[in-house]
Amino acid sequence: MHNKKGENNNSDNHIPWRSRSIFFEDYETSKYEHKQQSTFSEVILSLNRVSFIFFIFLVVAFIFGSKIIYLASVKKENYFTNKLVPSVFLKRQDILDRNNNLLARNIKLYSAAIKPQLITDKGKLLINLRMIFPNMDIDRIKKKIEIGKYFYIKKRLSESEWKKLWLLGDKSIDLNGKQFRVYPHESLFSHVLGQIDDDNLGISGLEKSFNKKLTESKNPLILSLDANLQHIIREELVSGNNIFQTLGSAALLMEIDSGEILSLVSLPDFDLNKRSNIEDPIYINKITKGVYELGSVFKTFTLAAGLESESIKANTVFKDLKNQIICGGMPISEHVELPKNLTAEEILVRSSNIGAIRIAQKIGVKNYKEFLNSLELFEKINFELEEVGTPLLFKWEKCTLETASFGHGITTTPLQLAKAYAIIGNGGYKINPTILLKKNISLRSERQIISLKTSNIINSMLRKVVSNKKGTASFADKKGYEVGGKTGTARKAINGIYSKEKKINTFVSLFPISKPKYVLLVMLDEPKSAPDFVYEFSSGYKLTGETRNTAGWNTVIVAGNIIEKIGPILATNNLQASNKL
Repeated sequence: MHNKKGENNNSDNHIPWRSRSIFFEDYETSKYEHKQQSTFSEVILSLNRVSFIFFIFLVVAFIFGSKIIYLASVKKENYFTNKLVPSVFLKRQDILDRNNNLLARNIKLYSAAIKPQLITDKGKLLINLRMIFPNMDIDRIKKKIEIGKYFYIKKRLSESEWKKLWLLGDKSIDLNGKQFRVYPHESLFSHVLGQIDDDNLGISGLEKSFNKKLTESKNPLILSLDANLQHIIREELVSGNNIFQTLGSAALLMEIDSGEILSLVSLPDFDLNKRSNIEDPIYINKITKGVYELGSVFKTFTLAAGLESESIKANTVFKDLKNQIICGGMPISEHVELPKNLTAEEILVRSSNIGAIRIAQKIGVKNYKEFLNSLELFEKINFELEEVGTPLLFKWEKCTLETASFGHGITTTPLQLAKAYAIIGNGGYKINPTILLKKNISLRSERQIISLKTSNIINSMLRKVVSNKKGTASFADKKGYEVGGKTGTARKAINGIYSKEKKINTFVSLFPISKPKYVLLVMLDEPKSAPDFVYEFSSGYKLTGETRNTAGWNTVIVAGNIIEKIGPILATNNLQASNKL
């Protein structure tokens, strides 16, 4: 029954639903049955919808569950070393020298800024900042907020301050976290360590070649280098640069049995903490990347090849040596006037170009070529740094044998030269130079390139190059260190023409020569004569006004000073090592 318009219905409010239902109009039977059928269909449809939704939920749950299980089973480093991960989460391991001195380390730097346009409760924000930074000038913060521009509240937060600000969850606080690579020794190891980019990834040096290890390993990278030796050698190179006004210089100190490099310096260098864009070729790593003609240091290989092939003996006499010969239409001369008759040993001691040619001619192209190739002087060396040079292609043509015998027209890197001298000094065994600490494990292979007999004879000759008054390296004869070695003075090729003034002067030394342990290579790039320098001879005689500009008058001076300074450290280290055995 319908209520009439205007009647008060409040009286029905207390009537139960079942009671009120009797006032509804009666429906015809057919209509009632239709309603029942319709309701039943709706129930079935609702059940189907629920089942479908439940099925979808199960599928989604299965997919996410599978993904979680997969991610849990994969090593974390596959994700957290990805370049797309923010650099604040990307850590790099320390780099240490052989004595655990720190060479490189990551530190975290955090900063916090305010976005005024996102502030919802200025009072609350200021209270929170006062609690976290009790000494902060809040009035200054208020003024900055009123200006309405983005501003920093602190650029170097502690990790604790960063976390407190992050926990506030305030969108107006912009937190920035970044890892910063610190190099305590600044430029001392610049050519070895290399640089990283703004994403904390290595772009040169060991930082690049060991990028994966440095970002994934739990252990530091330990080098064979010695920070103390590196510092001393660099100081002596800097001093030599000042005396002889060089364009640059370099030095390498290596153990001849293990191949471990104790020092590698190339000047000029650069401060790694400044992250400069280094493009000038003057900053090249001269030891590993530089490819040079190195001159008379190759005469040692000529003598060794002659002895190995039994073409000569140490006392073989070469008569009627001319002061100049013509080869391939070009003159080849001695650096100074020498006797016409010299033994093979004297040819090396006095560095005779014509004598070296005569020995090479006895050896022959085939044997000499095979000997030089056995020393791997012309192949790109396998080394831990990517900055490695490739020697220029060398063709054995007319007069090539003659010029190669004294190191002219033939190139290699100083690293490969030092390796070859180490092989000659250690009894003839091949080694692989390394800049990583191998914990006293010998890297010397069983492959013997030259015989022990040849090695001993050559070492004896190298000693006389230094100890003999007529040798070219007498300024390196430091008492107590028994130095042997060979000088090399090579003219630089400028636009295909050999310069008379610009030179690469090199001295490679082995010591103590009776039982060699170390090879030291020193190279000066474009040194000048030093007439104001006081040359002191072992006899006590002093000389000034000298204008000669060969390796014996500059590079040898620097090398001798280095040996004199590092000798006590090496002796101490050897004593400590022997006491541990």
